[in-house]
Amino acid sequence: MSRFEDERREMIEVLKGRGIGDERLLQVMAKIERHLFVSEPFVNRSYDDTALPIAKQQTISQPYTVAFMTQELCLKTGAKVLEVGTGSGYQAAILAEMGCRVFTIERHVDLLLQARKMFEKLGYRIGSKAGDGTIGWSDFAPYDGIVVTAAAPEVPEPLILQLAEGGRLVIPVGNLEMQDLHVITKIGDPFEKKVIEGFKFVPLIGKKGWNGQ
Repeated sequence: MSRFEDERREMIEVLKGRGIGDERLLQVMAKIERHLFVSEPFVNRSYDDTALPIAKQQTISQPYTVAFMTQELCLKTGAKVLEVGTGSGYQAAILAEMGCRVFTIERHVDLLLQARKMFEKLGYRIGSKAGDGTIGWSDFAPYDGIVVTAAAPEVPEPLILQLAEGGRLVIPVGNLEMQDLHVITKIGDPFEKKVIEGFKFVPLIGKKGWNGQ
């Protein structure tokens, strides 16, 4: 029995209490060992409902944020998903465990290589590359879902263009201090959009993000 098993169960109860009702998602998050994706000084806090630092001044998002964004994607088994911002690899692992075909982009090569090692160790077949996530990954478009794990000043147009009909883009948008989560569904033109207030992410860097000039 893992020494973190009780903490993981408590995390799931917190997620349920905060309104996460997707049973398949909850089962996946109960299974995946988040402490494997957390940097050593913070391992004992792996199942706290909080973001934690990882290398390159990035973070592993708090469990509730990961769960909420994943739930908003409304993914079915076999869905093709693009993640912008691999980070620790935790979000991509959850998507893969849910039966999705996952592609992920990370601008920090060191983080990407570390995440790839974890994917291989855990047996996940996840497409990954180093690059500018703000322009997406057109080679495998269109996607049933796109999740962006860093905050953009506005929604990057290339990501919208790479959505499949009926697909969803979940992305935090705002200034560097606070953002709102935009859930954009491609159903004809114009797209449907839902906005949920009050999130905090690291900045999305790239041509269509911050410092893009």
